[in-house]
Amino acid sequence: MRIDLVTAVPELVEGPLAASIVGRARSSDTVDLRIVDLRDFATDRHRKVDDYAFGGGAGMVLKPEPLFAAVDHLAASGPQIDEIILLAPDAPVLTQSTANALSLIGRIVLIAGHYKGVDQRVRDTLVTR
Repeated sequence: MRIDLVTAVPELVEGPLAASIVGRARSSDTVDLRIVDLRDFATDRHRKVDDYAFGGGAGMVLKPEPLFAAVDHLAASGPQIDEIILLAPDAPVLTQSTANALSLIGRIVLIAGHYKGVDQRVRDTLVTR
C-alpha cells in the first residue's frame, strides 16, 4: 500500500509518522508512506499555499492551484490513485470498517487541510471520500 500525505508543514508530521506502529510499518515496508511538501507546488517566490476564502469569512484556506498541481504530479509519478481523502474536522468520521476497506486498496492520497480548510473547488474536484 502506498500513501502520499500532502501537507503544507511536512516537518510537523514527519516525527509522529516515524514513531510507533506507523514507524514500524514504514521501516518494514508494510506501507510506503511519503510526505509531500505542498509548498513545492506553489508558483510564487514566497511558496504561498494559503489565501482568504473566496466568499469571505474569517481564516485562511489552502489554495486550489498548489493542491491540483501536487495531485497531478502524484498521479503522473506512480501507480493509479485509488482514493483522495481530505483530512478535515468536518470530514466523515474514520470508522473501523472504513479503515478496513481502505487497507485493501493500493494507493491513497491524503490532503491535510490546515488553516480554516481548503478551497471548495478542491472538495468538488479532487476528494473522493
